[in-house]
Amino acid sequence: MSGPSARTALVRTNHFLSNTRTSTLRSNCPACLRPRPSRLLHSSAIRQYNGTKSLQQGGVAAAVSAAKMMFANGGMSPPPGPMGIDPLKGVAKEMKFMTGNIRQLLGSGHPMLDTVSKYYTQSEGKYVRPMLVLLMSQATAMLPKEGTSRPSRGIDEPISSPSVLSDTNPDSPLTGQETYTQENSVDENILPSQRRLAEITELIHTASLLHDDVIDTSISRRGNPSANIAFGNKMAVLAGDFLLGRASVALARIRDPEVTELLATVIANLVEGEFMQLKNTALDEKNPTWSEETIDYYMQKTYLKSASLISKSCRAAALLGEHSDEVVEAAYQYGKNLGLAFQLVDDMLDYTVSGVELGKPAGADLELGLATAPLIFAWKNNKELGALVGRKFSEPGDVQRVSSI
Repeated sequence: MSGPSARTALVRTNHFLSNTRTSTLRSNCPACLRPRPSRLLHSSAIRQYNGTKSLQQGGVAAAVSAAKMMFANGGMSPPPGPMGIDPLKGVAKEMKFMTGNIRQLLGSGHPMLDTVSKYYTQSEGKYVRPMLVLLMSQATAMLPKEGTSRPSRGIDEPISSPSVLSDTNPDSPLTGQETYTQENSVDENILPSQRRLAEITELIHTASLLHDDVIDTSISRRGNPSANIAFGNKMAVLAGDFLLGRASVALARIRDPEVTELLATVIANLVEGEFMQLKNTALDEKNPTWSEETIDYYMQKTYLKSASLISKSCRAAALLGEHSDEVVEAAYQYGKNLGLAFQLVDDMLDYTVSGVELGKPAGADLELGLATAPLIFAWKNNKELGALVGRKFSEPGDVQRVSSI
């Protein structure tokens, strides 16, 4: 892997978005490249809440740390950008409120559900995904808007009657009193809807972690017992479902159909990617041979499982900012390629660092029978790996054999 450090790449985001034209990279999501219909309806009737600008160890976090270490001695200086400062510091105050805000969104009147749903928020990750949403919102704020701002509406304001919703829990702004205040708004360049979008991305990501840990029979997450170990599979699955429910409610109250469509497809993408991961190749042959299609299959699976959330949430942030099609597409392409790069680094770390550094068991991919990027690229020049891939490293000594290559 070559290029600027993770931090440098983030600094360049602002510079890139200020000068770029629509990317020529081929998207893995053709629907996102279609011309968008007019958003005048959003501006005039639906997206009224945007008018007033009032007012952190998982695999990706380890990938960020590794990238920083890899390039620490590269001697590269970030180009001058519009912010003129470290973008991570630029959203530090916003990130300070992230855990509290998410925990509020997850409030439940049932004590056990409340405990399980908030379990992964006790050991803070780096919040990479919501951080990227905030950075994208901040980076695009200086660009011209396509629409006209309208009077503000609360992002916690219900659409249906509360008596119909029958979900009264005063601990959650989605079901209790409006809690969004001026004090919560520390950056006037980030809209309330964009801030809530950042929180929604973390809810969806955390829900996927709860479900993945059950599927993968994981034993630890962020240095602690995984939720399925601490509470059992049923509780972990139900808590993940609850997070998705809360995310869906919060998403609906942003009141933007296109943003809702994007984030809803992310949830479907996560499931599709999980199904693709059940196979190491498209045909799941017993004795596969390496081909370019093997890489294509892996990259499509990676997009669905990892890059979809980052890319589509970045795109949604630009949409909420009322920006042009080319800015929206640039935001999407940036998120897509960054998401793919993060997963490639994470796959590499599974072979190169300890479980303590990862915050989850190292070498787990092989134990689960998964052929990830390092093995696929090694397979190209080592044909004997095909048999191991076909039987998903299930025979005694297979995992050790691969690790020694």
